[in-house]
Amino acid sequence: MMLEFRDVHVHYGPVHALRGINLRVREGEIVTLIGANGAGKSTLMTSVFGAPRISSGQIVLRGEDISRVPSHNVSRLGIALSPEGRRIFPRMTVLENLRLGATFVDPGHWGSDIERVFALFPILQQRQEQRAGTLSGGEQQMLAIGRALVSRPRLLLLDEPSLGLAPRMVDEMLAIARRIADAGTTVLMAEQNVRKALAVADQGHVMERGGFVAGGPAKQLARSSVIREAYLGVPTSGSG
Repeated sequence: MMLEFRDVHVHYGPVHALRGINLRVREGEIVTLIGANGAGKSTLMTSVFGAPRISSGQIVLRGEDISRVPSHNVSRLGIALSPEGRRIFPRMTVLENLRLGATFVDPGHWGSDIERVFALFPILQQRQEQRAGTLSGGEQQMLAIGRALVSRPRLLLLDEPSLGLAPRMVDEMLAIARRIADAGTTVLMAEQNVRKALAVADQGHVMERGGFVAGGPAKQLARSSVIREAYLGVPTSGSG
């Protein structure tokens, strides 16, 4: 098992942000978290890095409890985050942004790692000397994911990778997430585009108010009444 949440609770002061989360992410899978803004998706993902620190429960990586590992050491455990909002460095070039992602990695891997990123995102190779702030929204998202990948993660956390992108770019971004998983990097993804996220995922979980209200194999979940009525606007009453 790559990652487990065991009865995880998170509080922001008096606010109970995560309520007894139990989640298992198997190696090589894409597991997607779906739900509206404020459901707790981002909190769940960033709690892996101890920001916020969980109130109780355990976060377990490949059998080891990492709940109290200092935040600055988590990335050394083979976990990388592509955060919501991208958070690139706009005044730095594409290549400089990518090099920052490789800070804690043996520099001997740089050549093969940057080739992998450029194979996934050829436009970044063309734009490598361009300032990141001048890229389009889709290109900036590619850069955020590429920066995470050059840290050589075994587990990649993608927080809203399609946010603000045109429909064509949404399809491309989620297809790339599938390629990353198929190449051996486990992916935990928070995503609001329910239909498309479930189409590429292996497992899915629906979050509301800090807890799970449904979950299971992605294709099965996509056909469930919870998804069809609440997220896809498809009434199920009276249907065969």
